[in-house]
Amino acid sequence: MTLSDFSCLEPFEICSIRPPTENYSLTFRLTRNCYWNKCKFCPVYKTGARFSKRSLAEVVRDIERAKALDDQMRERGIGVPGCTEADYDKLPALADEIIQFRKKAGCEREPVGTITASPDDMDPRLAWFSSWVNDQPSLLDNLTHLLTWRLAGGKTCFLGDADGLILKPEFMSAVLNTVKARFPSLERFTIYGRTKTAARQRSLADLQAMALAGLNRVHFGIESGSDNVLDFINKGESSADHIEGCLKVKEAGLSCSVYIMPGLGGVKYSDEHARETARVINAVVPDFVRLRTLEIFPQTTLEQAVKEGEFTECSEEQIVRELRTLIGGISAETELLSDSASNLLNLYGRLPRERSRLLKIIDDYLALSERGKRIFSFHSRLESFQNQYGGLTKDIWKILAPYITDNGIDVRTCPDDALEKITRLLRSRLMP
Repeated sequence: MTLSDFSCLEPFEICSIRPPTENYSLTFRLTRNCYWNKCKFCPVYKTGARFSKRSLAEVVRDIERAKALDDQMRERGIGVPGCTEADYDKLPALADEIIQFRKKAGCEREPVGTITASPDDMDPRLAWFSSWVNDQPSLLDNLTHLLTWRLAGGKTCFLGDADGLILKPEFMSAVLNTVKARFPSLERFTIYGRTKTAARQRSLADLQAMALAGLNRVHFGIESGSDNVLDFINKGESSADHIEGCLKVKEAGLSCSVYIMPGLGGVKYSDEHARETARVINAVVPDFVRLRTLEIFPQTTLEQAVKEGEFTECSEEQIVRELRTLIGGISAETELLSDSASNLLNLYGRLPRERSRLLKIIDDYLALSERGKRIFSFHSRLESFQNQYGGLTKDIWKILAPYITDNGIDVRTCPDDALEKITRLLRSRLMP
């Protein structure tokens, strides 16, 4: 490769925030951040770039950069059939080689990524999450992103950030056509969307055009089917929006995946939250219902509502009982998925066919003693943490040190208050 060829190899923007099912997908940013960004519970999109729509030229440039970097990997046998996890070790040398050639080619700037710095007064828990928001990825970040996608099969793509449905179908079609031309192995394209956008802003013809261009699925964070809950959390959408938007997406031939948030109604609306959410699911019949249990994050308006006595958080047992009402009320043919690290129970199954099995999982938990529930919660959160981060951080190890034995971690002697504190710490670090 010539020096001029290497001068074209620059980083492309990737989506730090994406659905769990897209963790191993190739990603491109069509917008930055979330234009609504007013939900009381949400700590996401509070750092990093402000909301903006990217131009088609910007997005196409990123796609071309991704293709050029992917070609460099493939020429070296990285990320092609037969590759392994060991190929990650080859990426730093490739990134450094590209940077050195760019310098020789007289490039004005060295493509070094930055992770958005957190304000000095930011709560440590939010700082932990904001450290994952990378608006300017480095070449090494990009190469790692591409290799992860390749190792996962190279078939899925997520287009972010928060609401791809605000973009006109002509824009979406142009992006999809370009991505498919450069990455022909891709088979599935997904976006986040807001039901109000689908209901009020996009026509059926718009959505059909997106589907025809290759878009496969829209992920909607409906959170709740209760209008009281939606109004309290300032979702900016109603249950009627949820139903109309989801039905329109389905009519257009797109797969509909909805996220709901157990616990979001608090103690006051817990039962209503479950019953009304089941009502909306029955009306929509989405392909997937994904659980993402509420976590109250620092410096959110929901935390302020807790402090002011406007919101009382449900206990884990209350949330499990809420889930029992929800699952018992869903008659629609759909797939329930518990694919968020914030969830206590692994509730995966087809509804209503597997309702009895799912309810037994819930009832087995409810039958535990109070001490048994605490130990169960600890082990559930510990497993989620290890799965999400590949191990434990130093501060977690330090807290767990008194309970580490030759046979693993044994918290049977841990006092209730200490066990609750450890479990809360683990929960606070989990990406929802």
